[in-house]
Amino acid sequence: MSEASERKHRQPAGLNVTTRQRVNDRLLFYITVSITGAAVMMIELLGTRIIGPFYGVSLIVWSSLISVALIALSLGYYTGGMLADHSRTIRLSHIVLLAAVCIGLIPLISEPVQTATDILGLRAGAFTSALILFTVPLMLLGMVGPFVIKMAAYRLDDIGSTAGNVYAISTLGSVVGTLVLGFFLLPLAGTRVIILTLSIVLTLLSLILGFYEHRKLKTGNSPLRWATVCLLVIIALTALFFLHGRKTYDDYTVLSDEESYYGWVRVVDDKDRNIRWLMSDSSTIGAEDLHSGSSLLGYQLVTGLLPWFDEQGRELLLIGLGAGHLVKTYGNYGIITDTIEIDPAVANAAKTYFSFKPTGRLILGDARYQIKKIHKQYDFIVHDCFTGGAEPIHMLSLEMITELKKHLKPDGILALNFVGFTREKDLKPVQSVARTLDQVFQNRRTFVSAPGAVFNDFIFVVSDRPLFIAGNNGDGTGDMVDWLHRHEVSVTGKGGTVITDDFNPLENLQIAKAEYYRKLLIERVGKDILFR
Repeated sequence: MSEASERKHRQPAGLNVTTRQRVNDRLLFYITVSITGAAVMMIELLGTRIIGPFYGVSLIVWSSLISVALIALSLGYYTGGMLADHSRTIRLSHIVLLAAVCIGLIPLISEPVQTATDILGLRAGAFTSALILFTVPLMLLGMVGPFVIKMAAYRLDDIGSTAGNVYAISTLGSVVGTLVLGFFLLPLAGTRVIILTLSIVLTLLSLILGFYEHRKLKTGNSPLRWATVCLLVIIALTALFFLHGRKTYDDYTVLSDEESYYGWVRVVDDKDRNIRWLMSDSSTIGAEDLHSGSSLLGYQLVTGLLPWFDEQGRELLLIGLGAGHLVKTYGNYGIITDTIEIDPAVANAAKTYFSFKPTGRLILGDARYQIKKIHKQYDFIVHDCFTGGAEPIHMLSLEMITELKKHLKPDGILALNFVGFTREKDLKPVQSVARTLDQVFQNRRTFVSAPGAVFNDFIFVVSDRPLFIAGNNGDGTGDMVDWLHRHEVSVTGKGGTVITDDFNPLENLQIAKAEYYRKLLIERVGKDILFR
């Protein structure tokens, strides 16, 4: 057989098309894989916004989502390849439409799925929830690639380059989808709107593919029938979106509900207990008495007494705003407080609903980045970062603590709040933070918010100067000094590990804490408030 005859023999039947037709066809195919590639990453990232409010945004949730995505895509590649070769009834348009439907249903089934899996605990529950919610839509999106390769490869000689092009363009689509979602869409639209829009875009893509399959390949449903099906899907998804609406709560009043780059921030009134909560995903980062407006977070009673260690100090940097109560407390001492807060939504909520009024600069951004741009030294720095049941690990490394010391005046004082267990067997995270601080500062005193409690706020006060508390000046402060002494505990760094950017075991060490905190949170505010 001649080379020309062999090529003709190897060319799939019915695909004798012109070069222009091939270019147009491949353009459609490449647009398809770029959109579905973007959809894969958008769903994976949005997964943290769906599971995060209930299970927290931690390494556990990220590991669960990434694992499920890889499992689903592997199944999709295998199943898609098999069906592309052997099925005469399943078409690319069918797969894309089914993916659109499954994606659109995710917000509707997320609450019952997560409620049902809660009995499994934090790790197994987060993984199982991700498995149930995201496996099918991601598997369907994974099936697109093999189908496109089959349709776009006109000759066996082209299969290698065609497959390479398909996966390269799909990956580029994933990059674009990730950047567009993270940089622009989330703060503008929110998770539910983005999911609905993504479902509609995939439905319209399915409609175009259906027309192509009918006209070019002489397969599939008639254009009118397929257009009707796609239109009905769009109407149904849109109707379900509006019927489902925002969740309402019997025992709470939601005053503010905002999604930002960093989380789902809400202000919630519990009028039965006269509490106003500031929540970020699955954390309460602020709480005040509705009548008095005073903070109800116990550790702030300790950190609020920081000026007693240096009565002459007048400048303070607060890292982590919360509801802003500490700024007011320090203002009563005549201290001007600059604040770094990563989430603009938190800052807006503090100003609008918790009477926060800055006494110094309010700097928005991640403290690891923003601290390098501050050319100023302070008498005090308060490190108060907490979210998702744990402190951000990059904020507790030796390098970060060293950087903070550079922004203290000579003999300035740093106070760091860290949540942890008081039980000896679970004390390693606390000891690790203590040991890291001891590498940088000569003196340390440690206090807890609730002496005797198993789960506590540890407030580390460190400096190169001796740390003495002001005595009784005959104005009633002696009682508070005694109170502070009663909250002091002895913590050594002996059993801990120095935390560095290179070696940071704190994420794993905080898993038990995140699980325990989640139980406390559910007892405090209930499960219902954690769902959208």
